[in-house]
This record gives sequence, C-alpha cells and structure tokens, in this order.
Amino acid sequence: MTVEIYRDAWGVPHLRAGDARELARAQGLATAHDRAWQVEVERHRARGTSAAFLGPDALGWDRFARQARLDDTARRCFTALERRDPETAAWVRAYVDGVNQGLPEGARRAPEFTAVALAPGRWEPWTPLGVWLATHVLFAGFPGKLWREEVVRHLGPDAVGLFATDGPGTSGSNGWLVTGERTATGGPVVAGDPHRYIEAPGVYQQIRLSCPEFDVIGLAVPGVPGIAHFGHTGTVAWAITNAMADYQDLYRERLRRTGDGGFVGDGVGAGGRVEALGPDGVWYPASRHTEIIEVADGDPVEVEVIETDRGPVVINGDVINGGTEPYGDGGGDTDSGSGDNADGGSGRDPGGDVSTAPLSLRHPPRVTEDLGFSSLLPLLRARRVADVDRAFDDWAEPVNVVQAADTEGGLLHRVAGRVPVRSEDNRTRIVNAWEPGHEWRGWYAPMPRGTVDEGIAVMANQRGPATPLGVEFAPPHRATRLRALLGTRRDWSAADMAGLHMDTHLASAAPLLDLLAALDGLTPEAASLRDRLLHWNRHMTADSTEAATYAAVRGAVVRRLAAHPALARLNEPRLYPEVFRPWLALVPRVAFALESLLRAEELYGIDRAEVVRAAVEEVAGDPPKGTWGDTHRLAPWRALPDPSYDEYGEYDQDDEREPGLSGDHDCVLCTSAVPGLTDRAARGPAARYVWDVARRENSLWVVPFGASGVPDSPHHRDQLPLWARGDLVPVVTDWTKLMEDSTWRTER
Repeated sequence: MTVEIYRDAWGVPHLRAGDARELARAQGLATAHDRAWQVEVERHRARGTSAAFLGPDALGWDRFARQARLDDTARRCFTALERRDPETAAWVRAYVDGVNQGLPEGARRAPEFTAVALAPGRWEPWTPLGVWLATHVLFAGFPGKLWREEVVRHLGPDAVGLFATDGPGTSGSNGWLVTGERTATGGPVVAGDPHRYIEAPGVYQQIRLSCPEFDVIGLAVPGVPGIAHFGHTGTVAWAITNAMADYQDLYRERLRRTGDGGFVGDGVGAGGRVEALGPDGVWYPASRHTEIIEVADGDPVEVEVIETDRGPVVINGDVINGGTEPYGDGGGDTDSGSGDNADGGSGRDPGGDVSTAPLSLRHPPRVTEDLGFSSLLPLLRARRVADVDRAFDDWAEPVNVVQAADTEGGLLHRVAGRVPVRSEDNRTRIVNAWEPGHEWRGWYAPMPRGTVDEGIAVMANQRGPATPLGVEFAPPHRATRLRALLGTRRDWSAADMAGLHMDTHLASAAPLLDLLAALDGLTPEAASLRDRLLHWNRHMTADSTEAATYAAVRGAVVRRLAAHPALARLNEPRLYPEVFRPWLALVPRVAFALESLLRAEELYGIDRAEVVRAAVEEVAGDPPKGTWGDTHRLAPWRALPDPSYDEYGEYDQDDEREPGLSGDHDCVLCTSAVPGLTDRAARGPAARYVWDVARRENSLWVVPFGASGVPDSPHHRDQLPLWARGDLVPVVTDWTKLMEDSTWRTER
C-alpha cells in the first residue's frame, strides 16, 4: 500500500494513503522528519526525563512529571483505550510506528541532538497520550488555587475576586463563527487564533490528511495523531477555545509513615510505608516508591512518588515518621483567611505555613483512564456538524468551547470535556482530604451550549456558556471588540478576517487613563505626558510612541502597587515547587488584574491616584526612547538555551532581529507582555486560521515560524514575517499544485 507525502510552497506536508491506519503511520513519519527534536523533547517531558540532556533547568518539570505520574497515567489511558476502542488504539499504534520509522533520519537532520549528545529513543504506544497529557495538565491552571490560598491567607476571602482574571500560565484563544447571512459566499466562516506560549518550533503543525475515508486540513499537535483542535474536512469545519473550566482539584493531605524512614522530601534514605487519612477518619495505605532523575551536568536526584485515594501527591511537604503525628494536622480553620495567622500548619508546628502541607492532585484522566482520544478518528470522518457534535461527546481533556459549521447550514457552539461535580470549595480552593464533602459525585452533564446571535458567535475565554464550570475567566474586552467589528458588515470574506486577527484596540487602558485624567499639580513634563496619553487612540501598534509611553506608565503603576505594604505580603517566599511559580509571582498577578485593582471601590488603603501620579512623574523623568515595537518583541521558548543555536544561525532570544510586535494582552491581537516585569511577548497567537466552509480552497492559515523544525530548512522560519505583520498563507487543496516529496514515498 502506497503512502505519498506532498509539500506546498511553504513546506506543509500533505499526506495521502490507502486507509486511515496507513495515513496515521505517514503522519508519524512526516512529523518525525520535520519535528524530530521537538517531539523527542515532548516525549522526555512526558516521562520526566528531560533533565538528563537539558540539565538542571529542566529538573523542576521532571520532578512534577514524576510525582504527577504523567507517564503512568498515559499508560493506563492507552490500556483502557485498547479495551474500549481497539480501532483508535490500533490507529495510535500506527502513528507511533511512523514516528519510530522516521526518527533516525529526523534526528540526523536536527543538530540539537548532537549539541546535547542525545540519541533518539523509542516511542511506545502510549507516548502520544503522554505528550497530550503533559501539554495540557497545567492548561486548566490548578496552581491558581495555590495563589488563592495565599490571597486568602494574607488579604482575606473577599480579595480573591480582585485577581480573578486570565493571568499567568493560562492559555486562551480567540474564536469566532459568522453564518452565511454575513459572508460574501453565503456560507459560514470559522476563524480565530489559539493563544499559548510561543515555542520554536511551533506548538501547532499545519498538515493535510487524506485517504478514501476523509480529506482533512488542520492544525495538529506534533506527537499526537489526527487533527484535534482546528480542522476542515471539506464540508464541515471546527475550532476550539479554552473554556476556562475548573476540573482539577488540590487536596491537603494528612500523611504518616508506618515504617522506618525520614520525612518525605529528605532525599535518599526516606522510606517506609505511607498512610493517608480519609474523610471517614480511617487511615488508608498510600502507594509509595522512589525514582531517580538523571541530570546533565549535575548529580542524580531521588524523588519520592506518593499517591493517595485522591490522586498523586504533587507537593510532598513533610510526612511525619512513626504514625503518631500526621502532617498537616494544625487543627485550625484554614478557610478563615483573616490575615497572616490563619491556622492549619504542620504537625511539627500547628501554627505553621499551610503551604508546606502535602497536596494531592485529582484530575479526570487519572480517575477515568480516558484522555478523549476516541474523539480523534470521528472528527476526521465528520461530514456535518452533527458528526462533530457526536465526536466531542467523547472529548475529555482539556475542556474547550467548540464552534463548528457545515455546508448545509448546521451550526455548533458548545462546551466539550469532562468536569466533575463537587463542592464549590473544591473549585476555588485547596480542600482538606480528611474532611467529608469534598468527594467527586459524577460528571457535569449535559455540557452547556451557547447560541449564535444575529449570525455571530464569539468566544475569547470570557464568561459564556462555560460560566457554570469555571472560576476565573478573561475580561470581556476581546470578545466585545470582535463582536462589534463583526457586526459592522454582511459581506465578510475569508481574506477579510486577517484584519480582525490584528486588531490592537486596548479597552482595558480605560481605568488607568481615567485616573490619569483626574490628576492635577503635575510637573510640566508629566502634564505633557498625560495630555499625550489622553489624546492617544488606545491602539497598541508597534510603531506607536504613545503605546510605548502608556506601557511604561502602566509598568510603573504595577511595580508600585506590588511594592505597597498592603500587597507586598503576597510576595513572600513560598515553599511551593519551581514549576508552580508562574502562578504565584506577585508582579504578573497585579499586572493582569490591574483593571480590577484600579476600579475596586477600595484597595486596602492604597491611594491609587498617588500611585499613578508617582508613576507618571517617574516615566516623565525617563521617557521611553522609541516605539512599542522597539521593546515589545517576540520571546519564544526553546528547549535549548539560545547560545546553542548560534552555530546554525538561529536568533538569540534577546536579539533585536526577533520581530517587534503590535498588540497586548487584552487586544484581539493578544501578544502578552508582563507589565512591570518585561515588554517581551512570550505568549501570543500560536497559529491563525480562517476556515471558509463554502469554499475550502479559500481558507487561510499561518504559524509563528514555519512547517519545519530543522534549522537549516528553508521552511524553518519562512512564515515568521507573515505572522508578524498579519498576513495569512493560502491553504492548498489542489493536489496538482503540490510537489511530491519522493524521498519519503514508501510502500507496505
């Protein structure tokens, strides 16, 4: 059976095979050729073995991956998939066969392997599930519950709402659907852009998958078969955004040892059996073993892995030896939140810091042994909206809002995924495992559905159909702006959508500018700066000096608020592992909640007008030297430090050749800096797509870098200039306009 791999002018692989299983093998093969380094890094991250070649900087993640039992969960989910859905399991195996076939040649083309002396490993049937889980386990932001505990401990429960916004570590997206009554073709258009940390190579892979059963274009996750998030089958197209649902719980555990050994976290020598106190007052055995993490240029690290009936212990704390003094038994009410003296410390020190208690993670894939892979083949086979709808009934992780449209007028706007039914406390805070009332009680059903109003549906992580399932959502600015712009026309074409992707209006600037307008008694320099900002059009364009000035004032306000004694207590050192620090850093939390903090009726005695006054005077004394794009530059994440790229021509992360960007966190063009910390944009559109449902050949897309992860490939960064200025690449559907990649023509 022949497998054919074609390429378009941008190097995008178009794959054709005799059946779905052979096509999966071809997808794995092409991915290994184009993205060998990337997928091998992801395989190691899923197993918690990346520090062995990336060094100590990767140790924090590897420790979390081991303690969270990501690889074991992937194994369990694949075993269950074989039992429940053998066809999909065999399809995943075929993809893995293709990866293993292509990795040797792919690794030979990727100089990173030589740079770290890494040989490509062997993929197991469950590896794609591990890659998916590792990519999304932090997607729902359960570490935000650690932050809320700190807010309550220092400021009280009423303060939680002040910071309840799309913030550090959260992935979001823009997505919109317009019906035929608003398009030039009379058919629907589905468009948007997923917002993630920008990685090089990119987190999405443009691809086409064709066999007698289906012919689908879309954006795949490298290392995972099929097209999960964004696809067009010719007669139906779908896309997703983050629903901002809460479906992961953290439990404060009481653990004790019953054998010889030291405290958990003491390193080599810790041992003995561990028991966990259940909500019925009974001590139950917890599983326990140790693992060794190899570290390049460092000593091996022993990690103790514990799992209770709730789930894996992802923060060990200390477990008291001997079985008489359970850790975490402070006897107090950790929900009091009335200041720094909230009880709930350790058995050693009942008045101690509750953050040192062991915390277990409960999340759906570990409980159900299901990652939702049974959705993937039905999505490829979908012909109508009803098919997409049924496919997403099996969706599990992560929880998304889905929009879809077909050529027969079918429309879909729904939430998909698995959300447990449990107490409100579980959703918002860390809960005590030994107290009754925090158990899961089945699954939320039916999943909420949204509407399409006046021919438009918009989702941008704001409160919408998923509101009953979440706690923190994005401000409504992006969604409001998109709906307003879409409502101005009834003749939209696919090509017109590029302008929406690039809209730079910053509605969240209003509270700061309002405070600025009310100031008097400023120095002449500060007064002049104020007047310039009050006449600014509030667009964060790369060539704007006013945008740069606004960003400088905003950053100064953020730093001053974070340094104020009323909030600075939240910046105290914590005992949480390194991997959770993005959710706990004070300056980013203040930055992303700035609008709420400035508009609150009262803010713990902080004179916000004086904070703004001081910030304006500070910036007036040392104004920005250039435009917003001079400092608001792309800062992609790479697995290797930038110096490793010098020998084959990559740009350094701080090199000014990385493009200057328009946009900002609350713009439709969501290129997120961290005000008060850096203007660099580490998060942004990880892809852009426009699915023309009536005429698939008119569809468009772009990714931040290119189709290839190989540094010397002409398609390694060829889409970057287009992505930076907002252009889109045509989707090619005519096979005669493609070039066959005969190097990889194979027969089986």
